[in-house]
Amino acid sequence: MDVATGQPRPVSRHWRFTGWLLAAVWLFFLNVPLATALHQPELWRRILGVAALVVFSVGYVLLFQWARRLRQSLAPIPAGRARVGLALLLSVGLASIPGTDGDWLATLVYVAAAGVFLLPPWEALAVVVVCAVTPALASWLVPGWEAESGIVFAVLLASFAMFGVAQLAQRNSQLQAAQQEIARLAIAEERARAARDLHDILGHSLTVVAIKAELAGRLIEVDTDRAAVEIAEVEALARAALADVRQTAGAYRDVTLAAELAGARSALAAAGIAADLPAEVPELPKEWDRLFGWAVREGVTNVVRHSGARCCTVRVYADRVEVSDDGRGPSTPDATGSGLVGLRERAGRLDAAVTVGRRPGGDGFLLRVHAPGETR
Repeated sequence: MDVATGQPRPVSRHWRFTGWLLAAVWLFFLNVPLATALHQPELWRRILGVAALVVFSVGYVLLFQWARRLRQSLAPIPAGRARVGLALLLSVGLASIPGTDGDWLATLVYVAAAGVFLLPPWEALAVVVVCAVTPALASWLVPGWEAESGIVFAVLLASFAMFGVAQLAQRNSQLQAAQQEIARLAIAEERARAARDLHDILGHSLTVVAIKAELAGRLIEVDTDRAAVEIAEVEALARAALADVRQTAGAYRDVTLAAELAGARSALAAAGIAADLPAEVPELPKEWDRLFGWAVREGVTNVVRHSGARCCTVRVYADRVEVSDDGRGPSTPDATGSGLVGLRERAGRLDAAVTVGRRPGGDGFLLRVHAPGETR
């Protein structure tokens, strides 16, 4: 199945040819009954024997290919149709008796193999047993037919081999289906992760753009110079957001803690929220610096959007980062939204934890991302 379209993936010409060859190559062992039919003294026996063997061969190959296609698609083989097909195959083999004499018993090898490939286990076993004992019964019931121990051995060997082929085909089909499902899930996960990254990047930038545009609209009547400054910052933020989107479309944006603290200062100032941010941050490994940067971005975005706070505080330590405010607390639309989901996934890759709740000792919102083992 094609992962992108959800449609069955076309089978290559090479594999189609291989499938036909796999079924047809074993027909070589019908050479004995065919030779018997060609040496019949009566013309009608020769014609009947050869025609029956040709129809038998074509029917066996078609039946095998039909079942093979169903197994490849992991579809169940209809038991009723399989029984009818097997009965017809046996009937054609019996019809060859006037032209092949006792050598028709070679067709039982193919009937047994087809039964193993087509039928449920217990029915297949019954077919194999019947095909294995038929040569002995036939030699006892029909004068002139000699018991062929080679036929019995061939029936058992072909049945065992076909059982292995059936199991291999089933396992290969299951493996292929599992690989396709893994690929589909990987694509879905990549799309979801890209969507969360775009949410995180654009959500923050567009929030600041909206606040600054609103501020500029209020100032345009009373302080045109200040309004012009705000409009210029809106333009700069819009260009930065566009650059972020382009970077994300090509590869995931490299977020840094220092850049996010600078952006947080600008966003809080535009929203009229006092910012208590660290002047310096400790040296952090690159992956922790990036994670703490995402935490600052998500926390400050939620403060600006939902908190109604007067002050926002950011604290950065070697093992954790905290974003808190004195607003309405954690019951916000984004408390379990896409931003925090993405932040938790990023934290999970480093075995870090994300906690969200009320600020200790008072009202307000607290977002903390901390290293494993840190519970404060």
